[in-house]
Amino acid sequence: MTSLLLAVFLLLAGIQLLYILFIFSRTAFYQDPVSLPDEPSVGAYTPGVSIIVCAWNELANLQELIPLLDAQQYPAFEIIVMNDRSGDGTRDWLEEVAGQFPRLRFFHIDREHEHVTPKKYALTIGIRKAVYDTVLLTDADCRPASDRWLAGMAAHLADPVKEIVLGFSPYERRRGWLNRIIRYETLYTAVQYFSLALTGNPYMGVGRNLMYRRDLFLANRGFYSHMRVLGGDDDLFLNEVATSRNVAVSLYPETFTESKPKETWETWRRQKRRHLSVGRYYRTRNKAWLGLLSLTHVLTWVLTPAIVGLALPDLLRTGWPAMLYERETGLWLIGLGAILLRLLAFWLVVGRISWRLGRTVHWVGIPVMDVVLAGFFAGAGLKTLFSRRKNKLMWR
Repeated sequence: MTSLLLAVFLLLAGIQLLYILFIFSRTAFYQDPVSLPDEPSVGAYTPGVSIIVCAWNELANLQELIPLLDAQQYPAFEIIVMNDRSGDGTRDWLEEVAGQFPRLRFFHIDREHEHVTPKKYALTIGIRKAVYDTVLLTDADCRPASDRWLAGMAAHLADPVKEIVLGFSPYERRRGWLNRIIRYETLYTAVQYFSLALTGNPYMGVGRNLMYRRDLFLANRGFYSHMRVLGGDDDLFLNEVATSRNVAVSLYPETFTESKPKETWETWRRQKRRHLSVGRYYRTRNKAWLGLLSLTHVLTWVLTPAIVGLALPDLLRTGWPAMLYERETGLWLIGLGAILLRLLAFWLVVGRISWRLGRTVHWVGIPVMDVVLAGFFAGAGLKTLFSRRKNKLMWR
């Protein structure tokens, strides 16, 4: 029985090492073929871009965001704000400042539509109203990291084969365990979607920092296949249209957008359950990749205490040199080695990715956050799988 347990654990740890060393390492050591321009130069690829922001009662955020978007160093772009049924004065403010920001255009949505979720409807109208053939999406509570955000994202479309640019959107650093977990979960999600994209298996992006060609959206009928699914305006759309050749990634910190995190456990839990529930609509191969990754991740940590608990008495009794000469104890030593190897590989690779992505998480805390999130996703995944409750659709 113990030999079977050890064999299962070694298989799980081995699969995890394959993901870490051959997939996650793509992001850790990726060399971006596109240089980040200091400023758009003559002859550089600078397509016109429509920045689209959907807003529902986001007056305070828009008052901060619009000046930052308007200050982008780029020759041809517009800012489209889709004001979706806001009741906080957003409409009046947009009309008041229209003269201050010549690039700003806005449209008001006065009611919900039964056939589509509110945000997808707002995005669809915004994309159809766009003047330019390239759209860059962000949220009202996001802030571009620099005035080269737009130029850096657009530069990745210079290759005509590329139709999508995946950006990174970390959350603000604040005190407390909730913020630490949010930042780590955001980092780990980025590790997955960047790494799988770089291996030719793109499956999602985040709408807080996402660029694509408008023709791609229109040719695929936008969100039609999942228009009533809450969420998925970013990942489900990309899951349908992304290919091994048409996706680029931008890992330059200047092209990031920083977002405001949830402030209570309950609001974050609801957000994550909604995100996890969307995964059931992914393509089969994507579900297989992610399912195997999540399953081995959770089970590796579930079995680790058992392996340590069974091996530790022999280790303390005989010492590790003596364990090498006995078959059963030698196997436990292999198990301990697999735990250590997986831990170090994950720590080093994800730690380097965190460093590349603006030191999103301090490297010292990565192993602790890894265990905590494994437990959270195990519980959240089970709850999502067996839950049949249908909540009223909310904007986000």
